[in-house]
Amino acid sequence: MRFMPTISRLALLLPVLSGSACAIEREVASYNIDTEISLKTDQRTRGISDSLLHPALQLHTEIAHESGIIALAEIVSVSKKQFVGGSGTGVTLGLGYRWGDPEAWHFGVGVATELFPGAKFQAPHSFDLNTFTPGDFKSTDFNSNFLLFEANYGAIEGRMLYVVSDTYRGADTGGVCGQMLQLATDPTDALACYGRGDHNSRGSMLFDLNYSVDLLPATTLTLHVGQQKVENFKEADFSDYQIGISRAQWGFDWSLDWYSTDSNARELYQVQDGNRLRATDNDAFVFSVTRSF
Repeated sequence: MRFMPTISRLALLLPVLSGSACAIEREVASYNIDTEISLKTDQRTRGISDSLLHPALQLHTEIAHESGIIALAEIVSVSKKQFVGGSGTGVTLGLGYRWGDPEAWHFGVGVATELFPGAKFQAPHSFDLNTFTPGDFKSTDFNSNFLLFEANYGAIEGRMLYVVSDTYRGADTGGVCGQMLQLATDPTDALACYGRGDHNSRGSMLFDLNYSVDLLPATTLTLHVGQQKVENFKEADFSDYQIGISRAQWGFDWSLDWYSTDSNARELYQVQDGNRLRATDNDAFVFSVTRSF
């Protein structure tokens, strides 16, 4: 698969920072380090499976300083069939700053990078309609860099990510047009995609809106809607939706989430798995268990 979308897990600015008068008086400011290990039946990013519908393991560490500075590091297992030639891991690193009243308006800004070590693909970046042959083969990786802005009010969280890397998860002419030409039944849209010339996806924008509410003690309902607008490739635009329930019990967090997507070109989210194609954008329930340290 050439192009696969992203990244709700770039929510590096969500944890609420708190300080105390005692901490302020110290010569060295206080900070918190939180680490989580999660086992999931599927690794979903913006509603799309990154683990080819297989279980995944995720390690997430976050450092929050009382000044408002937050840093995170995350490692998760992903499919080598999707992220071709890679190590089977995705790495997210982020640094941000947030301020405001956690019970009212609060804001955040940050930078983040998403890496898939070793993963890359070769694809044609042009197509000759006279000879009906592809050309100009180039190599593209799946790595992405982002700027992030948040504007939140109470339990409502709004987030925007702006892509500053050359591509967003491999979305360029080879990744998008090439994937469509390879898998689409009708090549018309793929040829029209090539006809626009050779482009990358720098300037893509990702939007998220989340709402969380406590239903019962230790039980939380989360609602999410997201949209991605991929620069130069309207075919890769799509929306995603999520409804989740989580409960803290016996020292673990237990979660059940339902994911759904609305994509323009479904062939962008199909992966060759042996002798069959598997769709990674299907509606699905995902169960996960998390241990915090």
